[in-house]
Amino acid sequence: MTDLNGKTALVTGSVQGIGLAIARELAAAGARIAVHGIADAETAEAAVRTLQQAGSPEARFFAGDLSNPAEIDGLMEAVGAWGEADIVVNNAGIQKTAPLAEMPGETWDAILAVNLSAAFHIMQAALPGMASRGYGRVINIASVHGLVASKDKAPYVAAKFGLVGLSRVAALEYASQGDRSTGGITVNCICPGWTETAIIEPQVAARAAQMGGDRAAGIADLLSEKQPSQRLSDPSEIGALALWLCAPVAHNVTGTAIPVDGGWTAQ
Repeated sequence: MTDLNGKTALVTGSVQGIGLAIARELAAAGARIAVHGIADAETAEAAVRTLQQAGSPEARFFAGDLSNPAEIDGLMEAVGAWGEADIVVNNAGIQKTAPLAEMPGETWDAILAVNLSAAFHIMQAALPGMASRGYGRVINIASVHGLVASKDKAPYVAAKFGLVGLSRVAALEYASQGDRSTGGITVNCICPGWTETAIIEPQVAARAAQMGGDRAAGIADLLSEKQPSQRLSDPSEIGALALWLCAPVAHNVTGTAIPVDGGWTAQ
């Protein structure tokens, strides 16, 4: 099992969904967790309690609007003062679907800012410290849409393809830092397909409406188009993969984009 005692992890967007599931896995392995997200005090406190109950020796909520570089700087300074991040999971993301010709320009700007530019700013702040300590893990939650495209998702697809490319550049630049004994520095993407999270609910609801309001039928119809397994992933499964990537044994797994997509990208 991966032992993360003495490590600090920053997981963006970790008050719910995939981010919280990843944070829970890291917490159970002994990591201190810097929780982040857009949340009221009650939601933030609930996430912190969940992670403490999972086994984290310390968890704390940090605010920061990831569409604003100045707030990202403030977030990284606050986390650094609490404990420099050995593990960064760039998970926070937003989504809106519309045909290219109808996509508002401000939506493009917002999605690129949160889903791509924020990861750049966070990695730029965190990676030098990781290199100085000889251990670091950056796990960027991309998407199957970082590997293949779909209609009506121009900014989301562009951001996720960009995130995969950014991760590969960073992986190359830091590949020689550290060694097997310290764990080295790795940068990888996880690319989920259809996963049971809030971000897909608008698409599920729209498809369910076409099926007379039957949510299960709407999900089945969505999966039938893309995901050969015909099964949604659970966020905990993404968390288990993220935890494995943090292990010392994964020191030579870097620059990858690992799909968890039921065969979607194998087609």
